[in-house]
Amino acid sequence: MNPHLILISGAGSGIGLHLAKTLLQNGHELLLLDLNKNLLRQNFQESQTLRILEGDVSKPETWFVAVEIAKELGRPISHLFNCAGVIRPGFVSDFDLSDIDFHLDINTKGSILGTKIIGAEMKNQEFGHIINISSLAGLAPVSGMSLYSASKFAIRGFSLAAAAEFRKFGVDISVVCPDLVATPMLDLQLDYPEETKLTFSGPKKVLQPEDVTRILLKLMEKPRPLVCIPESRGLLAKIAGTWPLIAEIFRAGLERKGEKAIQKLK
Repeated sequence: MNPHLILISGAGSGIGLHLAKTLLQNGHELLLLDLNKNLLRQNFQESQTLRILEGDVSKPETWFVAVEIAKELGRPISHLFNCAGVIRPGFVSDFDLSDIDFHLDINTKGSILGTKIIGAEMKNQEFGHIINISSLAGLAPVSGMSLYSASKFAIRGFSLAAAAEFRKFGVDISVVCPDLVATPMLDLQLDYPEETKLTFSGPKKVLQPEDVTRILLKLMEKPRPLVCIPESRGLLAKIAGTWPLIAEIFRAGLERKGEKAIQKLK
């Protein structure tokens, strides 16, 4: 049995779910966290090597409970994967005020709290690796999804800053920026074709959760501060984020491309 514990937030669906199943098959001991306990119970059964925790990642008490579970098990947390995430497309003139907290609480605050509270435990034990999931929308601004983009920009910046602070204590922090992934979040975006057409303008092939899991497993073996999936699209996103006026030149063509991609996916 592995002497360490891996904590995954958002383990009930999408990337977190596939990652959890893979790590379990590989013999790791897991603590799985999700707001929806039913989703976890549909896919996992608690055992000596797996624990389930229902909780809101935007609440500090959720993370403190995770720490207590790890201590009760006598298993230090070696890895934290912050996979919990939400999206609700909307133009700035249209989205509800409640959508602001909706995005920032889960996508940003949740990962910050996890990094802060679990990171403190890792600092004391002098080892550990925290992997926060951002997005290519956290590299290049995406109109129609400004709140999502803002939340992912924020966690990318926070993670890179935190990485520099924790490195001297033997703790790695990484931020991962995937392109579109075939998850329930992608399905939801298809219901907002006007708002999300830029999102669908790039990839020839939508990533599958297993594509992301494969990169995350490699990252566990060789930590890096920033990883884009795929790296080629990450480079384009970095250019668009650095020189937004250049990106505007290509906007109309990209929107048409995105519209066609949405029609195919529907």
